[in-house]
Amino acid sequence: MLKPTFFARRLIFAVLVFWVCLAGCLYGAGGAVPEEGFPTSLESYADAQVQGVGAKLLGRIQADPFNLVATLIFFAAIVHTFLAAKFRAVSHRFEVECERMTAGGVAVNLRQLDRKKFLSVVFHFLGEVEAVFGIWLIPLGLAILVMKGPGVASHYLSGVNFTEPIFVVVIMAIASSRPILQFAEGSLKKFAYFGGGSPAAWWFAILTIGPLLGSFITEPAAMTICALLLAGKFYKLNPSMNLRYVTLGLLFVHISIGGTLTHFAAPPVVMVAGKWNWDTPFMLLHFGWKAAACIVISNTLAFLVFRRELRSMKAAVSTGRDKISAVPVPIILCHLLFIGFVVYTAHYAAMVVVTFMFFLAFVAATERNQDAISLRGPVLVGFFLAGLVIHGGCQQWWIEPVLTSLNPTHLLLGSTVLTAFNDNAAITYLASLVPGFSDQAKLAVVAGAVAGGGLTVIANAPNPAGQSILQSYFGENGVSALKLFLAALIPTAICVAVFLLLL
Repeated sequence: MLKPTFFARRLIFAVLVFWVCLAGCLYGAGGAVPEEGFPTSLESYADAQVQGVGAKLLGRIQADPFNLVATLIFFAAIVHTFLAAKFRAVSHRFEVECERMTAGGVAVNLRQLDRKKFLSVVFHFLGEVEAVFGIWLIPLGLAILVMKGPGVASHYLSGVNFTEPIFVVVIMAIASSRPILQFAEGSLKKFAYFGGGSPAAWWFAILTIGPLLGSFITEPAAMTICALLLAGKFYKLNPSMNLRYVTLGLLFVHISIGGTLTHFAAPPVVMVAGKWNWDTPFMLLHFGWKAAACIVISNTLAFLVFRRELRSMKAAVSTGRDKISAVPVPIILCHLLFIGFVVYTAHYAAMVVVTFMFFLAFVAATERNQDAISLRGPVLVGFFLAGLVIHGGCQQWWIEPVLTSLNPTHLLLGSTVLTAFNDNAAITYLASLVPGFSDQAKLAVVAGAVAGGGLTVIANAPNPAGQSILQSYFGENGVSALKLFLAALIPTAICVAVFLLLL
């Protein structure tokens, strides 16, 4: 009888540990939940009279020590996202060592080879940004099990709203289809031809018009389309690494603010629009035109800095394939209708899933005019957002008092900073729960949330989609979180300055 290899034994052990932890978290799921609920509601702290943010936070930690544990786990996950490239580098090193061991044609120490393969897989998994928050759900679940008792974790998960992750998965899959990409490319081509159709013109058109489309087809769809077009029209031409990061920073920042022309497309706006009675005319007046101005200013500045490199880039030679694979207009219209209906039913997860089933059936029926729908990227992004939503629900204890302690100017700056460490939709959602917010404070918190949406991968829901599509153009280790932050800093500062001056 063959003995399990080192890799198999470790894998079996890891799976057993996972199931034991999961069983512990779910044990007693049918039982009663503590009367105060989980997470502890903000009202139950009864600390409205406590002066000072520090004193209030300390009091909430003393009232429920789990607050501190959950936040430490959350910030550990954030640090992990910055270290993802390092983990991928270690994984690649083990892969190279395995190839070297098997390429010599000599006897191989199988135990050592299995060990290196196992470590390569482990570090590759740890280096997947989309998996980070899912990985850190394990210590969070264990902390809930130990500190809150069995069954609480399952009750908490049953109350978490996963509508946004489901919506992002579906809209990404539809937006990446060949008919939608052909339609988007044809629309942007008209703007690119004003600049002669050069790579520089395409670059400017995609980064200017593309993000504004997010106000109508939603930000995740706009991110998917812009990222795919940038991959084909720009990144494949091998620009310098500095320009690659600047482009990615511009894309993330502009997608975040580009959805503010309407009240139904940007997640941080959707979270507050209904409760604060904001409609599309209101958004256009207070945010839309400012966002468009920021996009033009940032793109123009970046173009001036990199004008020589952009003008020197030569477009790829056309093979004529586009004409052969052109998608009929009726099929394009059907895909646009699918996107429209998904957007219309975005708040109803069941309808979104049913619509997606019909979409997949339509794709199968029109196979000759379709590319295979890849779900790997969308599902990984959905997993990332689901993990972020679960962690984010345990962070309201400190975000709420921080927001309420700031005046409008400081609130705009504060929400910009907080957004870098949490999804901007979570920031605005918590702000919508704060009673007595002035109109200026409402404008400030949303302005800061959308302005800071490009600083990190976790700052805005569509960012993981863009990174997933473009990370292969940033070397073996993918996108560096620090370099992305630095690249997005200037366009973010421009947005903050414009919103502050016109608040």
